[in-house]
Amino acid sequence: MQRIAATGIIVFHAFVVVLHGFAHAKIPVPISQLQSLFIVSVIVLAPLLAMVLLWMQFRRAGGLLLFLAMAGALVFGAYNHFIVVGAEHISHVPPGEWGMLFRVTAILLALAEGLGSGVGVWVLSLTQQEKKTL
Repeated sequence: MQRIAATGIIVFHAFVVVLHGFAHAKIPVPISQLQSLFIVSVIVLAPLLAMVLLWMQFRRAGGLLLFLAMAGALVFGAYNHFIVVGAEHISHVPPGEWGMLFRVTAILLALAEGLGSGVGVWVLSLTQQEKKTL
């Protein structure tokens, strides 16, 4: 069950990341090379790798990676979209279709990343329980 839940959240998250990236490009909202590296490695690739691990014999590693990636993405996104007043803050994005898409996807990303972190913890707790019963 947890693999299906994790897969659903990861696929949804990836879809929203793509939409958010389109909004970033169309507005445009610039990001640094360091931010790009974080986005590609932690926000895009790490959850996908976690999904692969969850469906293999590496569920515990997949759960840990899912938790770390989604928690890291949540902190990064919350900081840039909701806390620091700058070009990426949702209140500073210009109005219009792309601005609306940017704001909506920023909120959806935070929700997906919060849920993804929770599912990662759930997987870890279940694998820990299984380990104790062996």
